[in-house]
Amino acid sequence: MTTETDTTTKNQLRAAALARRDGLSIAARQHAVDGFLRHGVEWFEPAGRIVSGYWPIRSEADPRPLIEGARAAGATIALPVLVDAETLRFRRWEAGAELHPAGFGTVGPSADAPFVMPDVILLPLAAFDRRGHRIGYGKGHYDRAVAAIFASGARPLLVGLAFAVQEVDKVPFETHDIPLDYILTEAERITALKSG
Repeated sequence: MTTETDTTTKNQLRAAALARRDGLSIAARQHAVDGFLRHGVEWFEPAGRIVSGYWPIRSEADPRPLIEGARAAGATIALPVLVDAETLRFRRWEAGAELHPAGFGTVGPSADAPFVMPDVILLPLAAFDRRGHRIGYGKGHYDRAVAAIFASGARPLLVGLAFAVQEVDKVPFETHDIPLDYILTEAERITALKSG
């Protein structure tokens, strides 16, 4: 059950973490790519995995170098798209294929691209803690999408991609929230503690 206090706390944590993220310099963002690649490359092996990234908006950590690394390692790439106001799904994205508006200010594959079930999902976030809890943008798109995948019996690896400045001590956990397996920052790969 979500309380008013939890919602207020999440909103405050989100705003503060996004302000820290927005304040990062261009040089810090460029330097972060090396850390993301260094700490995340093994998730894309063996070849043949389906890896979903996202097209960055605002000041999000940019997963595109990881996506291209996954493609080079033989992964099939997917990007999320909103098929309606509530439903996020994943469409295969072929190298060089044109991208189209996909909802929430981002872009994704065309409606002709097939839906796929990812083995690894890179998720954007506003804030995170070391228990694997994340704060998104408050719409719950990823939580609903991942819950539907889990209900189908599949269990993709969930990896939050963020800058270290987005870490908070504790994210209020709600019943619909699904913890991450890992958080990948420019500084480290964090294995979620999965407690509490």
